[in-house]
Amino acid sequence: MVQGVVVTNFISSSDASLEALKTANLLKGLPINAFIFGQRGTGKKSLAKYILPDAPIVDANAYDELEGVLSSHKTVIISNFDKIPNYENFQSLLDRYDVRIMALASSMFNTDVIEKFFGIKVPLPPLSEREEDVKALSEYFLAEAKEALSIEHKINIDIDDIDLTHNAHSVRRHIYMQVQLQDINENELMNIMHKFLLQRIGGNNDYRNFLYLFEAPLINAGLDKFKTQLQLSDKLGLNRNTLRKKIAENSDYLKDAYKN
Repeated sequence: MVQGVVVTNFISSSDASLEALKTANLLKGLPINAFIFGQRGTGKKSLAKYILPDAPIVDANAYDELEGVLSSHKTVIISNFDKIPNYENFQSLLDRYDVRIMALASSMFNTDVIEKFFGIKVPLPPLSEREEDVKALSEYFLAEAKEALSIEHKINIDIDDIDLTHNAHSVRRHIYMQVQLQDINENELMNIMHKFLLQRIGGNNDYRNFLYLFEAPLINAGLDKFKTQLQLSDKLGLNRNTLRKKIAENSDYLKDAYKN
């Protein structure tokens, strides 16, 4: 499937992404086919569009569309390159139309194939290995979210607990949620909980089963704010033994520092 609009900003602050950007700047001036590989959300499409800003992106899963795109463009970006069904036929298409390609995949899936088609290989490690890029991406997505939501006041974002499973996609989701939650009111919060619970209740002990949704955030927030169990127990009107019991019951949902 041909993709029309892709963000072309490639954020580079870590050593790995700066090295990738250095290679990309080299590729902008050389007629060489290149292979960019990394997990979903590591910046493959953004880097490819930086190199070839006018090239359409074609998903190799839609192989039937590929010949038409190759016949009508001098440069093409192919995502999921590892899904091409027949590389000999694909080579024939390249020879026939004399097209420069930038290919993307999640890994170095087949060394022989990659060596055959590409003079340059560009790795993009996961964001869990690119700490500086997480910070830079967070700042970029924060500015994006504030503009999209028409927010002008300063917003403080905590990026320490971002789940980076989906790399930049996880960062964007985290930032947008943080921005929205900072202005949320009680009615909006209860409406979110209503919709969440509506899809899940129906058991015989649901009050007990879902109590952690209230208790765990309260304990995490309380210990963040008051620092000690002694102060928190006083603020909540609980004796220390009761609070310790609640901490033990909710340990799966508490920050690591507060589990004991």
